[in-house]
Amino acid sequence: MKAYRSYFFITLGAMLVAMAIQLFFIPNQIAPGGVSGIGLILNRLIPAVSVSTYVLGLNILLFIVAFRILGGGFGFKTLYASFSLSIFMWILENVIRPANITEDLMLASLVGILLLGTGLGLVFNQDASTGGTDIVAKILQKYFHLSMGLSMTLIDLLVVLLVALMFGLERGLYAGLATFLNGVVINRVVGGFNEKKQVFIISSEKEKIRAFIVHEIERGATIFTGEGAFSGESNYVIYSVLSTKEFVRLKTFLRENVPEAFITVSSTTEVLGQGFSLPKRPKDKQ
Repeated sequence: MKAYRSYFFITLGAMLVAMAIQLFFIPNQIAPGGVSGIGLILNRLIPAVSVSTYVLGLNILLFIVAFRILGGGFGFKTLYASFSLSIFMWILENVIRPANITEDLMLASLVGILLLGTGLGLVFNQDASTGGTDIVAKILQKYFHLSMGLSMTLIDLLVVLLVALMFGLERGLYAGLATFLNGVVINRVVGGFNEKKQVFIISSEKEKIRAFIVHEIERGATIFTGEGAFSGESNYVIYSVLSTKEFVRLKTFLRENVPEAFITVSSTTEVLGQGFSLPKRPKDKQ
């Protein structure tokens, strides 16, 4: 079921990316970086070949180069995501053939980025990518020792400059804006899926709180001994990491049973360890 769920989200993500490209970016000649942007530029030079065909051909070429230079470390999920994107683009282009939804460049950029960033976020969240310029970035990282983030930025900047030269400065500026916002949306989608609550509770009722977290919520907790700076009285600090739903349960319990507890809460987007990145054991203790 975990594998089916993973491929479902990869498929959904690839479909959203294809919709963003075919419904909003290509009709308005906006290219937010990546292989799709290169495909749009090549289509302008040789219109007889469709953008989806260029994207498919470029991805095949890049995967061949990747296996020769980097080895087979990209995995089947990335292959699946890459070719799913090409297939969905082809279906939209040749079967559905949608009309241009809007000619407003700002609206097309914003809606396109929401779809594109959400789709890529879903794919990235399943430890995959849509291939394309990710491969070029890894090659740059290997030979020029650049970070993945810097490599991707340089590639996207080059695509944006080419768009500006081919389609005019206005569309180049929209492409640059779309490229920037795309990273923001991706980070928000990836972070939103993984977001957890870090909870610190200061209270003398450690056993009551411990019992609820361990036995009712079935999460772990770490307990520290503390001392009040003003009162000098001994106290306990209970630390735990919970999902948002679990935190709501804990907050309700504390409000009703330990109203004097002092609580601080913060969000975190990545948690590694038992119960999160590793399988959860019932009543597991941190």
